[in-house]
Amino acid sequence: PLTFVFPKQTRIPDAVTAGLETVAFRLSSHPVFQKTIAAFGRPLAAPSANRFGRISPTAAAHVVEELDGLIPLVIDGGPTAHGLESTIVALRNDRIEVLRRGPITEEQLSEFGHVALIDRTQNPEAPGQLPSHYAPRTRLVLVDDGPSCQVDANTRCGLLRWKSGKDPRFVEVRILSERQDLAEAAANLFRFLRELDACNLDLIVAEKVPDEGLGAAINDRLTR
Repeated sequence: PLTFVFPKQTRIPDAVTAGLETVAFRLSSHPVFQKTIAAFGRPLAAPSANRFGRISPTAAAHVVEELDGLIPLVIDGGPTAHGLESTIVALRNDRIEVLRRGPITEEQLSEFGHVALIDRTQNPEAPGQLPSHYAPRTRLVLVDDGPSCQVDANTRCGLLRWKSGKDPRFVEVRILSERQDLAEAAANLFRFLRELDACNLDLIVAEKVPDEGLGAAINDRLTR
């Protein structure tokens, strides 16, 4: 769940870095991917398994949904363990710079040095810095509390809740974690967004989660 960004050397083709002067490295802990790399015998350059700007896949079925007919096969290694994309960091300026929040939190990284969150929407170094990313096709608004949100009676609205409970004003409701567990909420986030996006809604209302630790990464995705 951790990706490192380094300056690109000339031997790395521009196609690998989309013309950027940096390159990202990640070593997957998934046994299927480790076997794939071992069989291949060299590093593998690959994009994310979703269309640019769309909701990230967390299961093989999501990849098929996005890219069916565009790729020859999908290797199903089961659902993702964390639900969110990796934390992206750069080790520079005598600190750990977080370019995209993810499963490894700033609090955890602080054990190894000074941590700084870098939010560059003008000249992004990582996809997670773009102002709009991971987005459903249905319009989404982020609120502090779903039930207090004003909903038009003629609008088909879905609710992505942090707190438990139903609300008859919403035709579809998904609760990120009945146990109020941020790890479970992160694992459910993109799956529930895909489900709501497929419900022919006019609007998705999403509740913020506690903005600490892993919750900060969840809110970051919902904001984008």
